[in-house]
Amino acid sequence: MNKQPNGNIPSPSSEPGRTPPAGNWLERASDALARLGLVEFAMRLGNHVVSVIMVLAVVLIMQVLYPPAALASEEAQAVVTPVEGALSAADIPVITQGEVQAIGRSTSPHTIVPSRPRIDVIQYTVQPGDTVFGIAEKFGLRPSTILFGNYAVLKDTPHSLRPGQVLNILPVDGTYYEWLGTENLNKVAEFFGVDAEAIVNYPGNHLDPETIGDYASPNIPPGTWLIVPGGRRELLSWQAPIGITRQNPARAKIIGPGACGAVSGGAVGFGTFVWPTPKHWISGYNYSPETGHYAIDLAGELGDGVVATDAGVVVYAGWNDWGYGNVIVLDHGNGWQSLYAHLSQINVACGQSVGQGELIGLVGSTGNSTGPHLHFELMHVQYGKVNPLDYLPPP
Repeated sequence: MNKQPNGNIPSPSSEPGRTPPAGNWLERASDALARLGLVEFAMRLGNHVVSVIMVLAVVLIMQVLYPPAALASEEAQAVVTPVEGALSAADIPVITQGEVQAIGRSTSPHTIVPSRPRIDVIQYTVQPGDTVFGIAEKFGLRPSTILFGNYAVLKDTPHSLRPGQVLNILPVDGTYYEWLGTENLNKVAEFFGVDAEAIVNYPGNHLDPETIGDYASPNIPPGTWLIVPGGRRELLSWQAPIGITRQNPARAKIIGPGACGAVSGGAVGFGTFVWPTPKHWISGYNYSPETGHYAIDLAGELGDGVVATDAGVVVYAGWNDWGYGNVIVLDHGNGWQSLYAHLSQINVACGQSVGQGELIGLVGSTGNSTGPHLHFELMHVQYGKVNPLDYLPPP
């Protein structure tokens, strides 16, 4: 063996061209780890790596020997047990892929609770700007139902509506009736145009058909308010009667002290009409027989001029006791009469003859009025009270 000059035995790695044995590398690596204090850590890491390799090998073997479909089939067979009377596999229809598309269901995080119809009467406080028509629309009712349910407050006229009033709001269209205790239920129902069963069976009346007894004398406590679904009645008319003519002006005495005495002669109308105010649009209530408003409310400012819609004679000029304030009625001598209400000023007198378009008064807000406007009616002895908009020229 060759010796180096220093007398030491040469290391195999020091010889060029030779690869050191593997054992020497492991020994040197072990020595290095020992010097660093990492021998125990390296052993633990090696154990973990070996464990992971073994687990993966087991999983791979299981997948080869036992496919997932086979396992699921065996598991299902182990869980399902036959039940007496149950359908067999042959009884279950086979659903193809194209038939499955209608089975899906979307998920909603919200629960929708269906609304239930109201069956009881509620109260509503009238607000500024409210009208009978607007309140009716708000609650899905007919305007007449608002009047029928509140006679004590509104007296069958929409002009009586005032802010702050508390109104009964019926749950359905119909009438509202206070039972006095001595009535025949059949007669009451007939008066309102319905069957007695409609009243008894309506849930909002809280009547028991089993204990109500004979309809001729039913067991209904006096003072009970009954909802009459679909019931109707005639509205009390607070307006001027038809046919206040120069031949019979005293007929107007029932509406107030402005009635005139005997009238003769005077102008006769043309049978055509002009707008009685400078503003030609509705401000307030339109013509509505359903609510007893046989007129139109024309817009106007306080003090605007009011003119005769046609030539005629004054047969009423003065105060109206039924809520119209200062009123003028003209007879046109050809079957027509016209009425002008809520005036702030009357410029004519009983028996006076006026021409078409002549000034007769001023727009006001007297009587049952919520603001300046002209309440204007056209009446005919044969046709009754008509819609003035059907006879006035286009605005």
